[in-house]
Amino acid sequence: MSELAADGIPVAVSLRVLKLSRQPYYRWRKQQVTQAELIEAYRANALLDAHVDDPEYGYRFLVGEAAEAGEVMCKRTAWRICRDNQWWSVFGKKRGKNGNCPGPPVHDDLVKRDFSADEVNELWLTDITEHWTDEGKLYLCAIKDVFSGRIVGYSISDRMKARLAVNALDNATSRRGDVAGCIVHSDRGSQGGFNWWTQHLRSRRVLMGRSVESTQYVSLAYSDALITAGVSASVGTVGDSYDNALAETVNGLYKAELIHSKRLWESTEAVELATMGWVHWWNTARLHEALGYRTPAEVEAAYTPSRDVAPVAS
Repeated sequence: MSELAADGIPVAVSLRVLKLSRQPYYRWRKQQVTQAELIEAYRANALLDAHVDDPEYGYRFLVGEAAEAGEVMCKRTAWRICRDNQWWSVFGKKRGKNGNCPGPPVHDDLVKRDFSADEVNELWLTDITEHWTDEGKLYLCAIKDVFSGRIVGYSISDRMKARLAVNALDNATSRRGDVAGCIVHSDRGSQGGFNWWTQHLRSRRVLMGRSVESTQYVSLAYSDALITAGVSASVGTVGDSYDNALAETVNGLYKAELIHSKRLWESTEAVELATMGWVHWWNTARLHEALGYRTPAEVEAAYTPSRDVAPVAS
């Protein structure tokens, strides 16, 4: 209309030819995005954030997550928005005959099951484990330095979001200083729903100018944290625990030496405090057979760098 008016054709004539009403046209010119459309966009953003953090949730649970973020809506509205954008629970739809569709690798496997290192901050391993308390489930993400066996960073949360892995990485890099060139190796998980989710979100759906990918070790937030720290990501193959066996060993010892020492932990705070003490004991007092019955702290104290690396921090 504006282009035709600029060429000398009156707006009234254009509206008459196109069989459009004059009042709705000028109302649209005044506010091209209606308030209802804007509200729905914000609601969709809240549902998308919750869907990315918890891909196993259906729309009924996403309503509560969106409400906590300040976007209150009825379940029917959430269902319609999720339906229009194909945001389904990874466990609510059948994904092929065997339910396992891993897709192409997100990162290369730079380790190839060679869990050895000649320097500190050369190779880190990380994995996520879970356990129950009276207040619900807790997740631990720990990062281990292969050279010394030290747990260089960890994070605990009651939700297995991408932030869990990001916080653990931030904790490790803040403790160790300059770790540029380090390789951080993890697995991709083996559940079919999670692997389908990884492939599904690799298309990077965009809403209101924001793009997203999948969760934890293949999320955009985690990738950004890796880039910021100057470290490289390495990811094993799907469904093969041997590709990250050394990190899973730490999880097993954590449960055997701490978590299973009590029938059930009464609170998440109690687990967090106990985990802090266990990590300190692991690093400074526990003797490791693989280290010649020395502690990680003793190994790093005797360490002499053969190349220009950052000093070791506790």
